[in-house]
Amino acid sequence: MFHVVSLAALVIFLYMSAVFLVALVRRNNGVVDIAWGMGFILVSALTFLNSGHGRARGWLALALILTWGGRLALHIHKRNRGKEEDFRYAAWRRAWGKFFVLRSFFQIFMLQGLLMLLVATPLLLMVGQEQPPLNILDGLGACLWLTGFLFETIGDRQLAAFMRNPANRGKLMTGGLWSYTRHPNYFGEAALWWGVGVIALSAPHGWLGLIGPALITFLLLFVSGVPMLERKYSGRPDWEEYKRRTSRFFPWFPKK
Repeated sequence: MFHVVSLAALVIFLYMSAVFLVALVRRNNGVVDIAWGMGFILVSALTFLNSGHGRARGWLALALILTWGGRLALHIHKRNRGKEEDFRYAAWRRAWGKFFVLRSFFQIFMLQGLLMLLVATPLLLMVGQEQPPLNILDGLGACLWLTGFLFETIGDRQLAAFMRNPANRGKLMTGGLWSYTRHPNYFGEAALWWGVGVIALSAPHGWLGLIGPALITFLLLFVSGVPMLERKYSGRPDWEEYKRRTSRFFPWFPKK
C-alpha cells in the first residue's frame, strides 16, 4: 500500500508541475480546472496497472473515474475555450502581484495536487491491496455514483443550453434540476465521490476511503465551490428570491 501511495504522490507532483508550466505559457491558471479530472484518470490508471491487487474492484474504480474525469475535463474545456481567465484566478493574479508565480505554484497547483492525493484515497485502497469479491456494497456505491454523475452531467448540460440562448443573457438559471438545488453539479460531484467511497468500504481498512468524499464535500460546501459562487451573486434581487425558495445543496422541492 505504501508503494501505491508513493507512486501516486510522485505522479501527481510531476503532473501538476507540468500543468503549472502550461499555465505559465498560456498566462491562464484556469487550465488547472481542466487538469483536475484528467489527473485522477492518470493516477488511477498508473497505480492500477502497477499493482497486482484488487483486479475486479480496481477495474470498476478505473471505469468510473475514466467516465467521470473524461467528461468533466471535456466539459470544462468546452466551457472555457476562447474565454478569459476565470474570475477567481484573475483576482489572485492581481492580488499577488510580483509573487504571483511562486504563490500560484504552491497555493494553486501543489495545493490541488495534495487535495487530489487525499481525494483519491478510496481509489488507492482499491488497487493497493488484496480485495474480497465484489458484493452488495459495490452495487450500492455504483448506484450512488450513477446518481451523482447524472446530476452533474444533466445540470451542466441544462446550464450550458440556458446560457447559449441570447434571451437569457444576464438571467439566472432556475429551471430543470436547478429548481431543486442551487448547485446540482456540485451535489452530483459530492454524491459520485461518496459512491466511490462506499465501494472502497469492502477493501481492507476501507473506512479510510471515506476521507476522499468527506474532503470533496467539505471543499464544495464551505471553501471553493458553493461559497465563492454564491458571493458572486449576493445582493441581486433575483438571486435572493431564488435563494429563498431553492435548496442550497441537497435536492428538494422548491418553496412556494
